[in-house]
Amino acid sequence: MLLKILFYLAIAYVMLIALAFVFQRHLLYYPVNETLTQDRASSMNLRFWHGPDDGFRGFLGTPESQSPRGLVIVFHGNAGTAWNRVYYVRALCRLGYTVLLAEYPGYGGRKGKPSEESLVSDAIQTVKLAYSQFGKPIYLWGESLGCGVVAEVVERSSLPISGVVMLTPWDSLPRLAQTIYWYLPIRWLIRDKYDNVSNLSSFNGPVAVLIAEKDEIIPPRLGLNLYESLSDPKKLWMFENAGHNDWPSNPGQAWWKEVMEFLEGAFPKP
Repeated sequence: MLLKILFYLAIAYVMLIALAFVFQRHLLYYPVNETLTQDRASSMNLRFWHGPDDGFRGFLGTPESQSPRGLVIVFHGNAGTAWNRVYYVRALCRLGYTVLLAEYPGYGGRKGKPSEESLVSDAIQTVKLAYSQFGKPIYLWGESLGCGVVAEVVERSSLPISGVVMLTPWDSLPRLAQTIYWYLPIRWLIRDKYDNVSNLSSFNGPVAVLIAEKDEIIPPRLGLNLYESLSDPKKLWMFENAGHNDWPSNPGQAWWKEVMEFLEGAFPKP
């Protein structure tokens, strides 16, 4: 009887592994296809940003200054849409930066299906288009999943990135997945790697790492692993008592200015 029970348990476990493998991207990506009307975008001080084929690629927020200090391209997390992250526009435009909230394929009304390859390839095109339009300096800002996108853009392209911000990052997705699904051999099954340690290993620019002390989704130790792997110049911010989705995003917080001053001042100006 015991052997029979163990047999059925083994069959159930194998089926669970198979389901996790087949539906893994449904467990990683939570795209929202809600689009934004022109009126609502205007009320949020956003304007639609399109590629040369007139295809929608994100939203722009511009500072009042006629001479912006640079462009910050934000790649958001695995849920919601780009315009949900309007707090970046409110915080960074007031500091004098143009902000591009990049949208992913399959999110926010864009066509496509999310995967590591589709998101990163599209992000490289976004950065190329932005560079051709705005020039330097360009700073890449990743939030959660967006950290993986940013790190791989840096690794796979020769674009002149002046600095990188990693907000609530992991070291590699297989390690994070194994932490969450500890009862499965998930690190061997996962197809999208997003290996931030490897992808940032050859980046010589400044990297700001921002970690939520009580992050319940991405254990802080994984972000610290990433930080320890980085070469200088680098700087760490730890948001005390903050969780994954309740870090201090108020535009009046001092850390916004601190991060951008670090990125700007990491290298002497010519």
